[in-house]
Amino acid sequence: MLWACILLPQLALDGVLRRHPDPDAPLALVTGPAQRRVLRAVNTAAKTAGLRPGQSLGAAQAICSRFSAIEHDPAEVERWHDFLAAWAYRYSSLVNRTMPSALLLEVEASFKLFGPWPRFEAQLRADLTELGFRHRITLAPNPYAARALANVHDGLAITDEMPLHNALGQLPVERSGLAPEVATSLNRMGLRKLRQVFALPRAALGKRIGKDALAHLDRLTGALPTPLRYYQPPDSFASKIELNYDVESSQALLFPLRRLTADLAAYLAGRDGGVQRFTLVLEHERCADSELVIGLLAPERNPAMLFELARGRLEQMRVPAPVRAVQLLARELPPFVPAGRDLFDARPQQAVPWEQLRERLRARLGDDAVHGLAIRADHRPERAWQDQPTRGVTAPPVPRPGWLLPHPAPLRDHRLRILAGPERIETGWWDGDVRRDYYLVETSLGQRAWAFRPAGDPALDGRADGFMLHGWFG
Repeated sequence: MLWACILLPQLALDGVLRRHPDPDAPLALVTGPAQRRVLRAVNTAAKTAGLRPGQSLGAAQAICSRFSAIEHDPAEVERWHDFLAAWAYRYSSLVNRTMPSALLLEVEASFKLFGPWPRFEAQLRADLTELGFRHRITLAPNPYAARALANVHDGLAITDEMPLHNALGQLPVERSGLAPEVATSLNRMGLRKLRQVFALPRAALGKRIGKDALAHLDRLTGALPTPLRYYQPPDSFASKIELNYDVESSQALLFPLRRLTADLAAYLAGRDGGVQRFTLVLEHERCADSELVIGLLAPERNPAMLFELARGRLEQMRVPAPVRAVQLLARELPPFVPAGRDLFDARPQQAVPWEQLRERLRARLGDDAVHGLAIRADHRPERAWQDQPTRGVTAPPVPRPGWLLPHPAPLRDHRLRILAGPERIETGWWDGDVRRDYYLVETSLGQRAWAFRPAGDPALDGRADGFMLHGWFG
């Protein structure tokens, strides 16, 4: 087995920046008691302005008068960790997220699906960059070694035991995952690299550093296999964006809406599912929350489509009060079945697939403005079709014209040719009796028509006239 470690060194900060309206402005995460507020993490702009993690909030405000100070929320960090674990589930069914700010994936079984490791790694990095999370990735034969190597390396890939032992031997003791007090004790003994620790007699080493530290070293080398707890994505999705100011325009809500729908799409791709119904909750300060339910005709997970549908509904909604937060909830996540496509698609390059066009029309015009066709249990052609909420059109069991005339009209053509028929339709005695023989005929111009004559009229036998036109075939 081969394990990839995805280390997320700035998970808390990245989770805030990706939802901030101006991520390039100076920003810092603040933590600590009210008497001793300190900076926990800073973005690039704040670092350029002279701010550093560990500074007191007062000192930071003296250095830089304008920067956003956001409270560090450990619960929010855990939610981002869960979100990325659900995303990683797309690439491996064995995902572990028990280590802080790290994900462990068994990837060797996925090479047949995603290609060799260089291509696989590039796909992981592309997804994480698009999601807005900085990362380091390493590959090793066991998960604990991959995690330790990610402390020092980025992009290192080791697939054999011998190179792994050499790479572990180069790790500084303080970066190997040992407890800080153990690493300090080893440094005081003059042991700087793990290769020096590995060279010591095992019994004597165990007495000096303890059983837990010795077990950790055995896990790094693979001598002590330890089972991991694997992540299972939940069957619902919930995400929320707090706004730093009151928002009264729907246009100002498009940025958080785009981010929320993109996160939903990434989550759905991870669990190989779709969404057919989700809810936008707009939170207000002085009145009840507003809810906007968005329903689709079939499960979808395309981020652009989800955003387009949500935006269309949101623009038609009247917001009763300024919005302080936006929440997206999806409690029902049915399986996703991609729409069938022809191998050689004849559609123009910019053409929109029918499924997306249908949903866009419903979002812009309303659910009641777009209809489909369904067959009614009535043999009379003019009453055999009915409107229904948009679905695929069900074909009748026998050929029927795509264009049905509002009222039958005489069909006058001196060279009609009967192609099929007659098909007798005799019904409706309770509300207008119909007795007709229908034929598929071809006109002198090559058009195919659906026409009828009175049923059982002996005067018309063998003749190609006296037809009433009822519809045209495409």
